[in-house]
Amino acid sequence: MTFRLPRRPLLAAIAALPAPALAQGSSQARPVTIVVPFAPGGSTDIVSRLMAERMTTVLGQPVQVENRPGANTIIGAEYVARSRPDGLTLLMAAGTTLTINPVIVPNLPYKVDDFAPVTLATTFPFGILTRLQGGPVDVAAWVAAAKARPGQMTYGTNGPTTLTNVAMLMVMQRLGITMQDVTYRGDSAQLAAFLAGDLDMLIVAGGTAIPAHRNQQGRLIAWTSARKVESTPEVPTAADYAPGLDALSWFGLLAPARTPPEVVQRTNAAANEALQDSRIRERLTNEGQFLAGGSPQDFTDFLRRSDELWRPILSRLDVPRN
Repeated sequence: MTFRLPRRPLLAAIAALPAPALAQGSSQARPVTIVVPFAPGGSTDIVSRLMAERMTTVLGQPVQVENRPGANTIIGAEYVARSRPDGLTLLMAAGTTLTINPVIVPNLPYKVDDFAPVTLATTFPFGILTRLQGGPVDVAAWVAAAKARPGQMTYGTNGPTTLTNVAMLMVMQRLGITMQDVTYRGDSAQLAAFLAGDLDMLIVAGGTAIPAHRNQQGRLIAWTSARKVESTPEVPTAADYAPGLDALSWFGLLAPARTPPEVVQRTNAAANEALQDSRIRERLTNEGQFLAGGSPQDFTDFLRRSDELWRPILSRLDVPRN
């Protein structure tokens, strides 16, 4: 679902909120930090930096990005969960952070209740690519090839418990096929292995899938969503072959729990204003993302629905879990 708020009410809402909303005392001079639990340069980092730039203008105070990668987003998420609830430290979480980790990670050092949802920024599917030379030309050919060589074809992921892999497992389960996953550290390493002929297929986010498709480095045969990706209308969705299938990840802003509601609301208004920016919308749409936005309650409801979708899937699939 896409939530869009008109520009004028957003600006009015920001202006109506109390001046010291983001911190006590010299809040306007102190920067807001968006913690990204991934290394620089990835999709999460790009979304955060685009939004931070626009939010700086809207809030009238610096909004900066700090990368704290590691441990499947756990390092950055725990840091924010333990931060002072003053609105000056935010987390740009991904689906892995609050959809996958709470189910599969034993003794996870944070829980969903350690955060105050601010706004859902984007949702996005993953692109499934095959090799141009000798690879399946469409989903039907992929299914036929995989069934002819059960468990022998390979695909790259960022790890067995990342959403890319779980999404691929879900797709394969629905299509009745099996393949072997191979783990790499990041999409760029996967792409290099794919181009070198070490992998049969890739499953990656749009920031990698779309350029590879357009540069004829691979054939994008499907997205893992039910909804078409606007920037690649020629590419079918997995739901075209497995009705109802809609495997999406997401990015969203959260604050530490117990952040005052007026602070959350002011940050939410600024984030929504950023998502209305035409430059940001064009950039993210071109990368295969679906712009979201909406209220803190909208994001809370989305997290609940995501848990209801993914938790039973994780319990059925052969991945480590808590």
